[in-house]
Amino acid sequence: MTGDAAAVPAHQRLARGLACALSAATGWRRLLLAAFCGTLAAAALPPLYVVPALLPAFCGGLWLLGGAATGRQAALVGWAFGAGYFAAGLYWVGIAFLVDAERFAWAMPFAVGGLAAGLALFPALAFWLTHLASKRFRLAGAARLFAFAGAWLISEGLRAWILTGFPWNLLGSVWAFSAAALQPAAVGGIWLLSLTTVLAAGAPTLLTGPGPGRALRFAVVAGLLLLPLAGWAWGGLRLAAAPALGSDAVAGVNLRLVQPSIPQDLKWRPEQRVVNLRLQAELSRRPAETAPTVIIWPETAVPYLLAAEPQLRSELAGLVPAGGYLIAGAPRVDPENREGEIWNSLHALDGRGDIVATYDKVHLVPFGEYTPLRPLLGLAKLTAGSRDFSAGPGLKSLDLPGLPAFSPLICYEVIFPGAVKPAVPAEGTAAPRWLLNLTNDAWFGDSSGPYQHFAAARIRAVEEGLPLVRAANNGISAVIDSYGRVVGRLGLNDRDVLDAKLPEAAVQRTIYSYAGNALYLIELFLTTCVIFVARRFI
Repeated sequence: MTGDAAAVPAHQRLARGLACALSAATGWRRLLLAAFCGTLAAAALPPLYVVPALLPAFCGGLWLLGGAATGRQAALVGWAFGAGYFAAGLYWVGIAFLVDAERFAWAMPFAVGGLAAGLALFPALAFWLTHLASKRFRLAGAARLFAFAGAWLISEGLRAWILTGFPWNLLGSVWAFSAAALQPAAVGGIWLLSLTTVLAAGAPTLLTGPGPGRALRFAVVAGLLLLPLAGWAWGGLRLAAAPALGSDAVAGVNLRLVQPSIPQDLKWRPEQRVVNLRLQAELSRRPAETAPTVIIWPETAVPYLLAAEPQLRSELAGLVPAGGYLIAGAPRVDPENREGEIWNSLHALDGRGDIVATYDKVHLVPFGEYTPLRPLLGLAKLTAGSRDFSAGPGLKSLDLPGLPAFSPLICYEVIFPGAVKPAVPAEGTAAPRWLLNLTNDAWFGDSSGPYQHFAAARIRAVEEGLPLVRAANNGISAVIDSYGRVVGRLGLNDRDVLDAKLPEAAVQRTIYSYAGNALYLIELFLTTCVIFVARRFI
């Protein structure tokens, strides 16, 4: 062993050996290794939260990218990485195709594979942009890593908005196991969490490439690795200054969330509809230490056109607390609409059986609530009924007497950063003081899906500084305060009710609630500035 080799620490020699081996991989071997790295990265997602897996996953991906000689090769590495990440992270989508297995089971592998392959185009873009920027601007070391982090952020932003968007499992959600670790989202949204996570996960690659002296290189690596931990520590301080969990509640508002856990294959059977309604009514009537003022049922809890069923509304009125409301999901049609449109809606029912507020879902689930290119594809949607749902006119704030104004969200509308409340409330309506999410995760069984959905909901509460109430047919129903802390919850497959106070909104609005996704552009700009500083000095 030469003197120079002996002077290199063992862990650095190991890293360089791995970097060389992965950079030298070619053809199918390179793509398989990239897919493995993406699959490994998915282990950090809810509910596993194996966050340390991101280090070998992203370092491996970056070393494989380093061996790409052309933009096409770089894009293929990114696509394979993304295919592994999304196939492992979204495998549960296929479970929905087994609810009506006779009709849809054949489509399950095509749906999961096609979704993963399509979404993988976004990481492919990130890897291609990194390769392009590295070649054009001669980026290496820290500058190249920041370029990759910025490109990854671009790919996540585009995924959140293109073709109505699908911002599921944004990388920052890997921190949703800890309320403290999520607090930076109040400043920069999920985007800040994703950005710092990528930088930390790729930091060890700086030990293997060209750059400054050993001391400075180790300092940069250590600083980047500590970024998420610094955010976590700051989050702990923010929570320490916040009101104690459960202590800051809206006076006179007592919630009862009903989680009936009705199996999806029984939910829409004609002979089961009345049975399902009775089950939810029985749960609603359970004795409580403090009488509820608002009873909340999940998405499509009422399997009838409630607005067109006065007798049913009259019967449900018997469940409504005095001076309170029953809020429930139900399909809706407008008898005067000649187009025959149908909406996935939320209704608030008062003690007289009158519908006093309605919200129609805006973000519809492709193939679940409508079929894109139906005439061309010849496919039916997975949900009951032959007609596609129509999108509602937009987000709104519902302002009911006795309740703080709230922004209703149905199903996966809660996963969209910066798009969970109206930008400007309608005239005469107050700005929302809480978020209400009705959902039905029974489609996905005992899988990762409901946990990932719940994690996204927690992050929206932190971003907006608003409490979030979540009523699910089957897991995970919960009351979350404006700091992302769980006040109470019902687990997957629980058939029960959750009684809780409504938490107050945060006293001080979050920076993200003011600026929204403009912060995403600011973070991209600052990352670009760091790239050119690092290019010269690090």
